[in-house]
Amino acid sequence: MSEVRLAAEPRTEFGKGAARRTRRAGKIPAVLYGHGSDPKHVALPALEFARVVREHGTNAVLTLDLGGAANELALTKTVTTHPLKNYIEHVDLLLVKRGEKVTVEVLLVITGDAVPGALVTQEISQLLVEADALNIPEQVEVSIAGVQPGTQIHASDVVLPEGVTLGIDPEALVVNVVAAPTAEQMEGGAEETAAAAETTES
Repeated sequence: MSEVRLAAEPRTEFGKGAARRTRRAGKIPAVLYGHGSDPKHVALPALEFARVVREHGTNAVLTLDLGGAANELALTKTVTTHPLKNYIEHVDLLLVKRGEKVTVEVLLVITGDAVPGALVTQEISQLLVEADALNIPEQVEVSIAGVQPGTQIHASDVVLPEGVTLGIDPEALVVNVVAAPTAEQMEGGAEETAAAAETTES
């Protein structure tokens, strides 16, 4: 995960009206907090921040240029998006330091194909891990190449990059592989459903 430099301007106005004015000016209201310091209210450039999220995900580490003050390292913690218009309404940023460990969720990606006739269910799409703030993996992968029905892959089976540790129960089920139902089984299930419906109606 690479560092991204962004200019951040202090915000002195608060409330919904002030937030709307900030967004009209092409900026995103954000709050910077952590390490026991008082929260800092800042405005981020909207287009640049949206590009960062698009290219690096929500675990992007930002180097915030605060003007006259010293630059701050921050992890994107929460991105609030408008439910209908799909623009970013607000961002929470967490102060971090070089070498500091943080707990984040990273994308879990399945690779490969199970044997024919296997039905694969991914139980977890995001994996909670602990990693150096400046070395957060963009994603982790788990291979199901050639696995047989009856296979279960748990969190402890996922191979993590060096320096990254698991943040959830090692026994948590990640991927479950079962035998896909046959056409006869599916037809039988449909017939049972229809019969049950008839019994209910009568």
